[in-house]
Amino acid sequence: MSGKVMSKKKKITADNLEITKANDAGTASSAYHIPVLLHSTIGLLQIKPGGIYVDCTFGGGGHARAILEKLGPEGRLIAFDQDEDARKNLPDDPRLLFIPQNFRHLQRFLRLHQVTAVDGILADLGVSSHQFDQGERGFSIRFEGELDMRMDQRQNQKALDVVRTYSEQQLHKLFEQYGEVTNAKTLAKTIVAARSITPIRKTEDFKQALRGIVKGNPQKYFAQVFQALRIEVNDELGSLKELLQQIPDLLKPGGRVAIITFHSLEDRLVKNFFRQGTFEETEGNPFIMQESRNELTVITKKPVVAEPGEIKANSRSRSAKLRVAEKIKKD
Repeated sequence: MSGKVMSKKKKITADNLEITKANDAGTASSAYHIPVLLHSTIGLLQIKPGGIYVDCTFGGGGHARAILEKLGPEGRLIAFDQDEDARKNLPDDPRLLFIPQNFRHLQRFLRLHQVTAVDGILADLGVSSHQFDQGERGFSIRFEGELDMRMDQRQNQKALDVVRTYSEQQLHKLFEQYGEVTNAKTLAKTIVAARSITPIRKTEDFKQALRGIVKGNPQKYFAQVFQALRIEVNDELGSLKELLQQIPDLLKPGGRVAIITFHSLEDRLVKNFFRQGTFEETEGNPFIMQESRNELTVITKKPVVAEPGEIKANSRSRSAKLRVAEKIKKD
């Protein structure tokens, strides 16, 4: 397993979109991706017409289009997305540069395009509606498909590889920490036993092998299990850490970063880094002087969440949390 995880006391919310869609598949939106917290995000970024901005998760392009509307002729938007499907949503706009890469490589590819500093950075860390709706991608608990779950189809490891090859102990920790599955130990033991009898390749094979141990609401249970696999397959927490570490050097003084998270694992990393410049929670000691090297100042003291109207229109926004920080201006 990749990356350090947090205490079990921190509640993880499984992807709200998938649970809602499983309950009400017939009324789900057919849109690629409805951007969450759109107005709050764009407003808090304080976009300058002539500035350079980065959308780390282009997806359906909803946030990107809103940024482009605020930019003038000299403004630039650089969009990253490791999912090749995102390319289909690119608007015909000369101010937009698309880079088909994971945002963990942000600084490297910006430098390749002679960009050393930017005015703002945005990342929406949620899985898009489109990805959940494509059964063959393996993200969804609703559709039959291969246990894939790769955001970047160029990478080798799939979810089925995790299910087939991880040890019982690795699986136990994965489901306990990334999905907060209540019976993670039993789940891991069941997977190891099932795969020794018959190959597990499809989402339905996987779910069927677990039917006898499901705790509580089956839809919620499988959503948590699938979320844990997806986080592991795509090294989502490792990628987020690498992105956060690059932000202070990339932002111009006064520039802002806005990050939208959907579960507590991500939110805690963002909160701690924005506040302290580290990923760990630290307790202050009045008898020890600690030198702060954090170059960011928090703009949102509490995370911005969706209003009831937005939640009603877009159920995906229910678990979204927006945090914004600004690069400290030097005297």
